[in-house]
Amino acid sequence: MARQKNRGYQQILPSTYTAWRWKMGGYIRLSREDLQKINRGLDDSNSVKNQRDILNDFHFNHAEEFESYTEYVDDGHTGTDTERESFQRLLGDVMNGKITCVVVKDLSRFARNYSDAGSLIDNLFVQMGVRFISLAEGVDSYLNPDSVNSIIVPITNVMNDQYCYQTSKKIRQVFDYKRRNGQYIGSFAPYGYIKDPKDKHQLIVDADAAEIVKRVYSMLLQGSSKRAIALYLNEHGIPSPTAYRRKKGLPVSSAVADDPMWGARMIHEILTNPIYTGDLVQGRRRVKSYKVHQIEAVPEEEWVRVPDTHEAIITHETFDKVQALLVRDTRTSPKGREVHLFSGFLKCADCGKSITRSQSGKNIYYACSTYKNRSRTACSMHSIKHNRLEAAVLFAIQYQVNTAVSYSELIARINSAPLKKSQSHRLNDQIAAKEKELTRITRYKQSLYQDWKDGEITQQEYRDMKADYERQAAELADVLARLNAERAELANGVDKEHPALVAFAKYQSIETLTREILTDLVDHIKVYENGNISVHFKFADEFRKIAEYIEINTTDTAEAG
Repeated sequence: MARQKNRGYQQILPSTYTAWRWKMGGYIRLSREDLQKINRGLDDSNSVKNQRDILNDFHFNHAEEFESYTEYVDDGHTGTDTERESFQRLLGDVMNGKITCVVVKDLSRFARNYSDAGSLIDNLFVQMGVRFISLAEGVDSYLNPDSVNSIIVPITNVMNDQYCYQTSKKIRQVFDYKRRNGQYIGSFAPYGYIKDPKDKHQLIVDADAAEIVKRVYSMLLQGSSKRAIALYLNEHGIPSPTAYRRKKGLPVSSAVADDPMWGARMIHEILTNPIYTGDLVQGRRRVKSYKVHQIEAVPEEEWVRVPDTHEAIITHETFDKVQALLVRDTRTSPKGREVHLFSGFLKCADCGKSITRSQSGKNIYYACSTYKNRSRTACSMHSIKHNRLEAAVLFAIQYQVNTAVSYSELIARINSAPLKKSQSHRLNDQIAAKEKELTRITRYKQSLYQDWKDGEITQQEYRDMKADYERQAAELADVLARLNAERAELANGVDKEHPALVAFAKYQSIETLTREILTDLVDHIKVYENGNISVHFKFADEFRKIAEYIEINTTDTAEAG
């Protein structure tokens, strides 16, 4: 079919082809890999200059065939990407009839993607009556139509395609090796760091930028929105990351907009980048394939994490606090800069949706968002005034702080005693019950095979029941592992400097409520229809274990002695 189209296309031309004047489009492409070879003095055959000289020489020696010559150059672009700017401009000119003959040094310059190259040469160019010439392979679709259809063209295209695939595979393997060995492979150091002059795969702190990173984290924890942080930095004349790099003479990515102003998105990038904790986390984004050059996000479980590879700017504790805040609904009004005290912490006790803030005159109150914004029949108002809410939460926190201080004192006395009890009847009973249940499930599963062989159940029933018993056994095994770990932890005792106790004890002198205190201590607050609230604290499981340890060692003191 392709050859028939070629013959038909020749017949529309005059019998003396030299009277037909082609409009030549010379296409030149240089990849980054080619450029690296040229810079290392390994191979300059594919340089832009070399390709240009070859195409110019061809045009000069066949000037009588061409009425015009237009050059198209893509410098630093891979051949698997057909979205190259000049390549697309060439195809546009072909479609518009401005170019009737495409000439390249060799097929790999045109495209390394087998399917794209074949589609263009065998289909589009034939349909458009466009002559295609590849000088290195001796391909000329007009003078020698069989040269396009010969096996050399598809084989060469396949080889070019495979070359790109193998190159991409090798590069990915090298990058993966370096990531897993804690080597930074980014082209540019993240804001707050610079590459070590002695080792480009290591990061060192840039003191000036690091202070801005710390300020960004601190402002968010103190209640500023991302937009407010960006406005603050702009108003105080602090250059954006790109502007800062230019000012310092550091390399800047050409893909990044040259924006001297901060924006909320820049702030978000800083606040969510775990690299500031001193851990190297790479592979968060990747190119879809060697043919599709789109960037896609990588699932978090596939990120490559190597701890303690460089000096930290932000502590892990601070980073975790910020991540917890970012998932809350902390939007502000268009003109607002500060996040309200309870923003992102309040939930309706009935429908589970957020409780929103409203103001009427000087009165501030909170109400269920479902009731206010969706339907008054779906939920009730759950209203509570700000002053009452603030006082109730403050009281609850003060009570929990006093409890933590009391626990610390009791633990100190228990740990100083000659004997300490560590056995929990609750845990022992739970473990015994789960082990008994697991034994029963295992016995049932073992009897299934004989039931199937005896014809009491079908093969499909056997498979279904076996899968169900295996699922139950796996779940029980997970529960037992957790309970045994908890029992082992209890056997090791509890230190009065337990992180949960320290977190609350540092607020012993609390008199007013701040957003920082809420962020440190509170997970969420439920508001009930009658105006009551329940404060759900962080470290709830830890407090339960500590209370159990104290109970074990303070009851039946005589027996313990």
